[in-house]
Amino acid sequence: MDRKGQGVKAQAANLCEETEVRAGAKPCANVEPVEHDNESLEERLVNLLAKRKMTVTTAESCTGGLIAGNLVNVAGASDVLNEGYVTYSNEAKQRLVGVSAKTLERFGAVSEQTAREMAEGAARAACADMALSATGIAGPGGGTAEKPVGLVYIGCFANGITRVKECRFKGNRRENREQTVEEALKLAVEMLER
Repeated sequence: MDRKGQGVKAQAANLCEETEVRAGAKPCANVEPVEHDNESLEERLVNLLAKRKMTVTTAESCTGGLIAGNLVNVAGASDVLNEGYVTYSNEAKQRLVGVSAKTLERFGAVSEQTAREMAEGAARAACADMALSATGIAGPGGGTAEKPVGLVYIGCFANGITRVKECRFKGNRRENREQTVEEALKLAVEMLER
């Protein structure tokens, strides 16, 4: 791993206070990449999906397509990924993946509810077995006391179940986006390996 990769890994391990949005969820102590036989997270996910003959899609806001971009770094990704959506605006979230206008008005674009609807809507739109979503405030601006820079919600829909993870990153814009990708891939792998 190069120095840049080590820096992002260290920041993710030290600065991500993540919780799964479920009753009784506990924050993680350290975030370590899931590695199996030297596979990267994206390799592991593509291999798991291929083995199960499943397809995946993405609905990305703050990551702007980076999750899908990481997946297509893997040979064989075309067997599991047919399409993805960059839903940066609220209008795109509604039009492309069916996020409710009421959800956006009541909870905002950066919310557990929006991440959930993005994941479920993307799976429907793409007729995919799994969907990953990400919505957050990458920074450096745009944060508030209630929703600070680095707040990200990651959704994952698979096998009829949707999980949403809340993360609070403390890096710069690029680092926050990269850490979001890592956490999204990790969540997807965890859901498939259960």
